[in-house]
Amino acid sequence: MKPGSHPHSLGLGLTSPASRARLVAELKREGIVDERVLETLMKVPRHEFVEEAWRGEAYKNKPLPIGQSQTISQPYIVALMTQLLLEVPPGGAPRKKVLEVGTGSGYQTAVLAELVQNVFSVERLKALSEQARNRLRGLGYRNIHFGYADGTGGWASHGPYDGIVVTAAAVDVPKALLEQLEKGGRLVIPVGPPAKQSLRVIDRVSPNKWQSRDVAGVSFVPLLEGKA
Repeated sequence: MKPGSHPHSLGLGLTSPASRARLVAELKREGIVDERVLETLMKVPRHEFVEEAWRGEAYKNKPLPIGQSQTISQPYIVALMTQLLLEVPPGGAPRKKVLEVGTGSGYQTAVLAELVQNVFSVERLKALSEQARNRLRGLGYRNIHFGYADGTGGWASHGPYDGIVVTAAAVDVPKALLEQLEKGGRLVIPVGPPAKQSLRVIDRVSPNKWQSRDVAGVSFVPLLEGKA
């Protein structure tokens, strides 16, 4: 089954293509310019990644609860992080192999899987990891590899990666993630304590040199160590 061919993927009413188109138009107004990202957010059925009670809210530009004290990120933030990840300098190679730290509902995972060849996604909460695996398999994705582990250590056995996305906020950027970036690779990660978080972009410009910049203020759940 191809992504998007799931019987519920098109949706009806508040989950219809018209609702998705309104969301995409809003994202354009907010500065999302990468057409690949906009097309992907139009395609991926966000309502499949939230609980039944919240499906009518799925194509509104806001985060939603998914249980386990976690949330599915605001579509704008998903789009922004994806757009930043896909950027490459002139002459650079497209991102092909991406690590996601924090599978969560699997929505960001699905967006990435539409845009790169292979996604490796790590989640520390076993229940969420299993739910996301089943959901994404049911939607037809076959280029996603799932790991149940402490994401602060990355997933070294499959590295290095030309892109890493972290969907929880670190007080300090984990060294393991920096080390698992390919030369020319990019890490997109929220950094900082609650209420003072910034979305940071870090590029590995040489084996021993990284360049970083903060892009926007954000609000994420904290990046925690260990498994649960």
